Amino acid sequence: MNQAEIRKLIPAIRVGVCAKRKKFSNPKGPEGRLHMLRATVSDLIKNERIELNYPRADEARGYTERLIADAIKYGDCYRPTMETADYWLTEKQLVHKLFKVLVPRYKDTKDSYTRVHKAPNIYPGYFYERSVLELRGNPFPPLEKKKSTRNWVHNILLEEQQRIIKKMYA
Repeated sequence: MNQAEIRKLIPAIRVGVCAKRKKFSNPKGPEGRLHMLRATVSDLIKNERIELNYPRADEARGYTERLIADAIKYGDCYRPTMETADYWLTEKQLVHKLFKVLVPRYKDTKDSYTRVHKAPNIYPGYFYERSVLELRGNPFPPLEKKKSTRNWVHNILLEEQQRIIKKMYA
């Protein structure tokens, strides 16, 4: 099996995955770490927006992206996808939500399925860096306000140029 055939088996993740080590550990070891990540992914699918520490959000984002990408690519009839969904989603109703709500929402999108926003820090330091992890298209009001770019210099110049061109050819 060559590399091109293997590439077809793995869905493309739409989020850049950093190769450096994450500073996200658990006193219970790797099992406790996976348990916390499972809880985070389940909470994200359930609530569609959660607030947590940035390293944990960054890592959970990759697992959520992969879970949704597999669900879109293979559907609920493919056994490995169902096993993956059963592992990462701790409640049975979340598996139904994944396939009945999220897959139709994201099947035609070209963007990533999740978004991370850095939240304001109350305390200084790396370990207190907070973030908000959310699914795109959630029912909550947006966290980012759209900035008006109408008064930027280059937009004013372009509008004036279009007005002059219309005048010349009218």
